[in-house]
Amino acid sequence: MAKVFTTDNFETEVLNAEKSVLVDFWATWCGPCRRQAPIVEELAEAGYEVGKVDVDKEPALAQQYKIMSIPTLLVFKGGKETARYVGLTPKATLEEALQ
Repeated sequence: MAKVFTTDNFETEVLNAEKSVLVDFWATWCGPCRRQAPIVEELAEAGYEVGKVDVDKEPALAQQYKIMSIPTLLVFKGGKETARYVGLTPKATLEEALQ
């Protein structure tokens, strides 16, 4: 299951992670986000480091990473953003970015 990232755990879970981490910025009212959710969960079940940030509950993180549209999916490696996808993104694309 995908983790829930907040301002309290973002540094530990994402920026200090040893492996690549996928962060899904989403909201409950967002239709494309709901369509992206099963793909994100499949990646988590496959063993990738995956988590979600609810932009309504964590506006500071959304602002910090300049999230203008959702879903926005960011891949972090070594504490740095290595990829950014805006809108519904295929599983294969995300898997490739997490390799």
